[in-house]
Amino acid sequence: QVQLVESGGGLVQPGESLRLSCAASGSIFSIYPMGWYRQAPGKQRELVAAITSGGSTNYADSVKGRFTISAGNAKNMVYLQMNSLKPEDTAVYYCNQGGRYSRGTYYPNPGSWGQGTQVTVSS
Repeated sequence: QVQLVESGGGLVQPGESLRLSCAASGSIFSIYPMGWYRQAPGKQRELVAAITSGGSTNYADSVKGRFTISAGNAKNMVYLQMNSLKPEDTAVYYCNQGGRYSRGTYYPNPGSWGQGTQVTVSS
């Protein structure tokens, strides 16, 4: 059983930055691949970014050039650096571990979600 804990969310103004963290614990051979998702009120959960053990990454078009997913120096940590935040980035952000990464797309592991962290971008 793998436990995922997201942190780092908050309330920021447009143009500001946040760094989200995802800490994985439990019986893990490898935390990869891992993905960050978000869900805004009334909308479906969508993939934001994903990373593989080899360092391959992919991003939603809406965040390319602004968000960066990376592995942490500490074992079992993955980060999402979010720059130039926009009001439409407002959502609950979740990490997902151990899904499938194929042809540049991450398919989530349905049994591996954290509790989420709220990101609100508002002036």
